[in-house]
Amino acid sequence: MQYPIFQSVVNKISSSLNKRNINVVKFKTWEESNINAAGLEILIDLNDSTDHLTHLSINFDWDRFREAALANKLEGTDDHPMLKSKRLIEANVAPSIDIELVWHFDVESCQPKTGTEDDNFRIQMASEWMDRASKKVNELLISDDIITRWHIEIDGDEYGKYLTAINLLSYFQFSIGELNSLNQVHEYIGRKLTHLLYKANRIIKIADNSVVVQAA
Repeated sequence: MQYPIFQSVVNKISSSLNKRNINVVKFKTWEESNINAAGLEILIDLNDSTDHLTHLSINFDWDRFREAALANKLEGTDDHPMLKSKRLIEANVAPSIDIELVWHFDVESCQPKTGTEDDNFRIQMASEWMDRASKKVNELLISDDIITRWHIEIDGDEYGKYLTAINLLSYFQFSIGELNSLNQVHEYIGRKLTHLLYKANRIIKIADNSVVVQAA
């Protein structure tokens, strides 16, 4: 990876996750040179620990401009290769890591198997527990500057409409522009990752307990 600082952050995240009882089934970095971006994809299996969720995905997004801006600020990074680019270091960007969390639900257990004379019965039943979950999640995250939304996909059969995908998405940000050394960055990432996983686990419990499926 051509992002030394971000790679060190990835290593810190990997080390932290290895110390926890978390079933990580995917841990993969990526780079897209045509858009000057890089990232980390993490997938955690929830099948054995929940009744209604299958996975939690955590996606970290970064880019060359943020890498260069942070390298230009941190102590001990004078030989960073991106500091050779005037275009990168003159860009006015705030170094922050964008994070997307996605809770993936088991659509089979989250809605009735069949509908009634009302074509929207299954979707209506799902929307009721989703509304309950949203209220509790928003209460949990009220002190955080976080955007949360639902993503659903709909199909139909002889019984009417039903959901083929149910995902809850939240967007966080790790602001690291005020830090002065790579050690400070690693310490900050460790603390914020602990906070992130705590909130993620609380939301897993809220979502799992919110699902109520009534028979048609």
